[in-house]
Amino acid sequence: MDLAFLVPRTELTSLLEVVRRKYGGYHVLDHWRQGEFHHDVVLQVEHPHPDIPGRVLVLGTNCNGGIKEVLCFADLPDRWALWHYRCPENPEFSGELPSLLGSARTKIWYDPCGLLGEDGPSELRPEYRQRMRGGGWCASEAMPPERGQGQE
Repeated sequence: MDLAFLVPRTELTSLLEVVRRKYGGYHVLDHWRQGEFHHDVVLQVEHPHPDIPGRVLVLGTNCNGGIKEVLCFADLPDRWALWHYRCPENPEFSGELPSLLGSARTKIWYDPCGLLGEDGPSELRPEYRQRMRGGGWCASEAMPPERGQGQE
């Protein structure tokens, strides 16, 4: 099922407002980050409705809260199975998704597998980052605290 009607605008806040207003709200089930530039916000819609085929929505966003894709499931998908679906050639991802009941990609969608290579983008200096499972970067333990945090 095409869910493009949920994302006429790509801002996360716009979609959350639509879900709140039209479907009675939502519960945030999880938030998964893969690298610095991709987030999955996993929601359970409060009230089932005929125009969405399942109660679980996965909102794939960029680091600025811009929605790249919306995926709909009856049940909570496994994080690594979701990434296996997106990047089946990556051996660090595995698992089977529950049936994908609906989806939409927005105008800002791009192949997220490109973010995961050793040469993938990062705003962190090499000495302050570590590779995540499957690829992408996150701050390492060596990252110094921000000025004023943890300093007396």
